Amino acid sequence: MRDEIFVTQHDEESKAMYYWWRSSAKFDECVKFKFDMSNLSKMTPILKVLRELERLYLMSTESLDELRQNLMSYKAGDFWVSIGGCKKEDMDIPPVNTILLVGFHNAGKSSLVNLMYSVLGRSGLIPFAQTSSGNDCAYTSLMMEEHNVLRSTRNGFCIYDTRGFDYDRIDQALQELKEWMADDGVHHKKLCLRPEDHVLFPMLDSELEDTSSSMFIKRKVNCVMLVANASEIYKSLRMGDFKPLDALKQLFCSPALNKSNGNPTLILTHGDKLSTEDRIDCRLKICAFLGASETNGIYDIVCVTEYGLLADEYDPISAYAVTEAVYRALLISDRAQLVKQTFKDCALFTLSWFMCFLAGIFACLAHLFKVLAQKHKGKLKW
Repeated sequence: MRDEIFVTQHDEESKAMYYWWRSSAKFDECVKFKFDMSNLSKMTPILKVLRELERLYLMSTESLDELRQNLMSYKAGDFWVSIGGCKKEDMDIPPVNTILLVGFHNAGKSSLVNLMYSVLGRSGLIPFAQTSSGNDCAYTSLMMEEHNVLRSTRNGFCIYDTRGFDYDRIDQALQELKEWMADDGVHHKKLCLRPEDHVLFPMLDSELEDTSSSMFIKRKVNCVMLVANASEIYKSLRMGDFKPLDALKQLFCSPALNKSNGNPTLILTHGDKLSTEDRIDCRLKICAFLGASETNGIYDIVCVTEYGLLADEYDPISAYAVTEAVYRALLISDRAQLVKQTFKDCALFTLSWFMCFLAGIFACLAHLFKVLAQKHKGKLKW
């Protein structure tokens, strides 16, 4: 009997740890909306967030295995929907969809990759992604890593872990992001060199990038996940420092990301313990500053528990949230594919550029003859 009471208390404490939003003063008011759907227009931002967190909890107990199975059998283009009478064979669907993880230093990108391995892989050894702590790991972080988190050649997507940006060098971050989102894309072991790297690592081989480029396939980025350390940002806000939040906004609203598939999926990681009200307040402030929805495409994920373990079976909500985030990114990517260019399109494009070239030549000739005519007219007057 005593053991049963202890186990029950332990289970309740575990649930309280991961169902943290239920301790909010507004939670009882939010629960009513699960049964009364007619008042959704009157919901405050806090209630919307609470309802979204409760939705993830309800789905995590029912649909995690089904959603994981859909990703295991996923092929690029499976989520494509016919629009405008186009056929699937006419779409420019890549063989593998590429998800790019971007964010600032200590945002939790590598921890998120490790969580994906743990949740989606479910078998065998987990090839943990290295974080940026330590000299060896810092050297490793100079290179991009391509991760097949399902550890299968059948699935049609891969995850790219990138080097973290610096809050003080947002212009450099935007330029790097623009290069990654270009048509050339990214590849495994791609060097992410910066001007200060040759001082920190004087033995860097300048030819390593050219060698690795020829070894690995280049992949065009199809979707982006923006990872942000919510605890770090919230601490800065309480100290009156808006630099991290402003840098995050510039990254979130950058033309390079919006030009691809619209706003990226935003992952808010929580490294330190925050109270329930602080977590919700942090999320609302970040969303308001970014001009994003409080619920659509925003996920609160605890990648590592307080015991240093991956939040897998220990935290079913985080497990489901990271699975749904991947699923959502692939869904948006498949439904934003462009139509293949046919020979007729290429011919018309070439012809239009040729006509523009001829028009430019004739414009230059017209200007030249005009100048010569004015000079000749002046000579005749004398």
